[in-house]
Amino acid sequence: MSKTKPGVALVTGASSGIGYATAKALLKAGYAVFGTGLRAEEKAPEGVTSLICDVTDDAAVAELVEQVLAAAGRIDLLVNNAGVGLIGGAEESSIAQAKALFDVNVFGTMRVTNAVLPTMRQQGAGRIVNMSPVMGLIPAPYNAIYSASKHAIEGYSESLDHELRTFGIRVTLVEPSYTDTPFEVNKSTPDQPLSIYDAARKQNVAFMIKSCEKGDPPEVVAETVLKAASAATPDRRYPAGKMARQVRMLRRFVPEAAFDKSLRKQAGLPV
Repeated sequence: MSKTKPGVALVTGASSGIGYATAKALLKAGYAVFGTGLRAEEKAPEGVTSLICDVTDDAAVAELVEQVLAAAGRIDLLVNNAGVGLIGGAEESSIAQAKALFDVNVFGTMRVTNAVLPTMRQQGAGRIVNMSPVMGLIPAPYNAIYSASKHAIEGYSESLDHELRTFGIRVTLVEPSYTDTPFEVNKSTPDQPLSIYDAARKQNVAFMIKSCEKGDPPEVVAETVLKAASAATPDRRYPAGKMARQVRMLRRFVPEAAFDKSLRKQAGLPV
């Protein structure tokens, strides 16, 4: 990898939303980009090599990395973007549903990361960018399982970064807030819904739709990924967009009771 040729990038979940915008931005910046979709009809941007991969499948992930290495010979940047969401009361989801979500959001990230690390170690260099919306930093009523998966990614990424610096590899987090993408409005629904949560669930879905319609375009997040990927000495976290920066600052400096009150008010919960 050089200043004139950034290298080879692999972006999971690159067929829409943030992943699509990120693959496009990296391509424009000079990377040779490979982007994944779950099905053949899910294509990355023009100029990006589209590959099929289910990040919950060990064999599929291994094959994905083999394909990239066969075509490009190296992997300099991994962007773990593939993810799924879930809106509803925490007790409305079975453990099986929670495991399925973690299998994509957490273990999927781990699978792809583990698959590229031998190559990055051999190269003596590499950058891993994990996508973790601000729900990995704050409480998220009616998004508890999704939020838990992103809190897990926060801890995993920080710890992994310390382990890998010796090998010339850095791990960093990009943290968007509400983003105008289909991902936010097409979250899954609970598999064992309870009528007691119907009104709150409906209210939260409406709030999410409205917030995302007013959210940052995915290109804002893509530019933040590019910044995280190209920094000589990367920060641990990169908030993406004005609201993400505000949330991060509030979480760090506002007293817990005041933050709790503000969050409940925003979520439409009794203060």
